Amino acid sequence: MLRPAIIAALWLAAVVSALLASIAGDGWWPPAALFGVLAALGTWDLTQTRHSILRTYPILGHARFLLEKIRPEIRQYFVESPTEATPFDRETRDMVYERAKGTKGDEPFGTERDVYALGYEFLRHSLRAKLATELAPRVRVGGPDCTQPYDIALLNVSAMSFGALSGNAIEALNGGAARGGFAHDTGEGGISPYHLKPGGDLIWELGSGYFGCRDADGNFDPALFTQKATLPAVKAVSIKLSQGAKPGLGGVLPGPKVSAEIAATRGVPEGKTVVSPPAHTAFRTPVEMMAFITTLRRLSGGKPVGFKLCIGARSEFLSICKAMLATGVTPDFVIVDGSEGGTGAAPQEFEDHVGMPLTEALMLVHNSLVGVGLRDRIRIGASGKVASGVDIVTRIIQGADFTMSARAMMFAVGCIQALTCNTNHCPTGVATQDPARARALSVPDKTDRVFHFQQATVASAAQIVASMGLDGFGELSPAMLNRRIEGQRTRTYAEIYDWLMPGELLDEPPAEWLSDWIEASADEFR
Repeated sequence: MLRPAIIAALWLAAVVSALLASIAGDGWWPPAALFGVLAALGTWDLTQTRHSILRTYPILGHARFLLEKIRPEIRQYFVESPTEATPFDRETRDMVYERAKGTKGDEPFGTERDVYALGYEFLRHSLRAKLATELAPRVRVGGPDCTQPYDIALLNVSAMSFGALSGNAIEALNGGAARGGFAHDTGEGGISPYHLKPGGDLIWELGSGYFGCRDADGNFDPALFTQKATLPAVKAVSIKLSQGAKPGLGGVLPGPKVSAEIAATRGVPEGKTVVSPPAHTAFRTPVEMMAFITTLRRLSGGKPVGFKLCIGARSEFLSICKAMLATGVTPDFVIVDGSEGGTGAAPQEFEDHVGMPLTEALMLVHNSLVGVGLRDRIRIGASGKVASGVDIVTRIIQGADFTMSARAMMFAVGCIQALTCNTNHCPTGVATQDPARARALSVPDKTDRVFHFQQATVASAAQIVASMGLDGFGELSPAMLNRRIEGQRTRTYAEIYDWLMPGELLDEPPAEWLSDWIEASADEFR
């Protein structure tokens, strides 16, 4: 209520100054005009829906937009140092903003990348380039035991919970998904009313806290699960084994943030700190995990069931593969979360040094499933800093079938990387439970932005594939992605990395896979 009160005070000052000007002299007209202009500007800021910053910081927020307009000219000397480390590449972040607003166009002066830098990657194009005809391709998710397969988009909203994000942010994300026909991962915080109101497709994520389907002791409750998993909006169920930004850690939601609404969504006591265990209690071995997948598929009425993980050791994933072979049960999908994935709060050591980056993890999962002859039954999703059409194409070449995006979707709903996610003071209403700050996020406006960003990015990926002379994403191969490995030398992914043949691990494991294959056990995660 403080901001409206300040604007009201400005209006009052303008009226009083005008009265004094009419009584005491013309010297009061300038302050009357100043107070009037500020009051009018503040009123407009509070009532407009396009800019969250202005709704949170009326009048003062205009300083940021002024700097935005002149930033290209002053950035090199006054804003960024050459060694400045940022959470997300500024050029990519700006591209997301522009696409979300529907203003992204061509750029002058060519690439700003150092094309001779170690690790620089580029895609092959073709002199037989063509125009893309299918701008929104989909991938069918559902193995032989799934009776309700789901056709998923190439780019979807990655896991972000209600609690980490505001209700308005969740509603805008789901509204964009509903309008664009793509999926919205709930995150481990359960299914809230904000996930259901717009009607977008949901991937319900089950973490080790089993929020939304837990009993009084925090264990999995089959009856509560069935009630929610059979909702029409729920298209798939994802078991969260680990998270890229903090693998090996359970989530913590401080008591003061556990409002009545969040408590009802998660099935926990209001006002008490909620701690998720680091591992699941519904299963303890790979074989037991396959049984749990079977149970969830049955209770959900045959919907796709899979799992998400950040890879820690190759032998652990091979243990899961051996459990698939031993039981005959396969998940419908695996979402690979790279260690570069984001979070609102995690220890810096875990963010920087624990878990496998997405590129290596994605190829490991793909090759493992190919090597045991199960790749055709299981779809792979890639989650970790996916923000552009090139990112989608690159991840598919590395082994994915579809992608998930969290940070870019946050940018689409207004995140400016203020890095206050863990303080409840997000200035744009995205990552906060403060009602006054959450109000800054206009759901209709940000719904449109999420929709536009996803559509434009997938269309860009489709055109990149067409420019490579291909008829579809299924024709992509590792030979089409190049990487600078040293000095003037580049190699394709087909040359740099080994790619297993179907069933190769079963017939004759390559020497570099042999020790991990021998160590892996269907009866233990090791």
